[in-house]
Amino acid sequence: MLAHDPTETWLTGTTKPGGTAPLVVEDLSEREHDVLVRLARMMSTEEIAADLYVSVNTVKTHLKGVFRKLAVNRRTDAVRRARELGLL
Repeated sequence: MLAHDPTETWLTGTTKPGGTAPLVVEDLSEREHDVLVRLARMMSTEEIAADLYVSVNTVKTHLKGVFRKLAVNRRTDAVRRARELGLL
């Protein structure tokens, strides 16, 4: 019998035991992950945009996707959750 794969739980949006928020509703896109990595480096939105050669508005759009998929509302929470999930 195979052991339970924790990524299956993350992708299905189920919760941790005793928790209320889904861990990950869906996979992050490659670009969302790029933005998340730079968030962990404490880069500003403007710095991320310059580093990725995209507009500030594009970075903000990716941040919204990251926040939604990780079920968080703040940059620091996104980094913390991503570390908990092994995304960083």
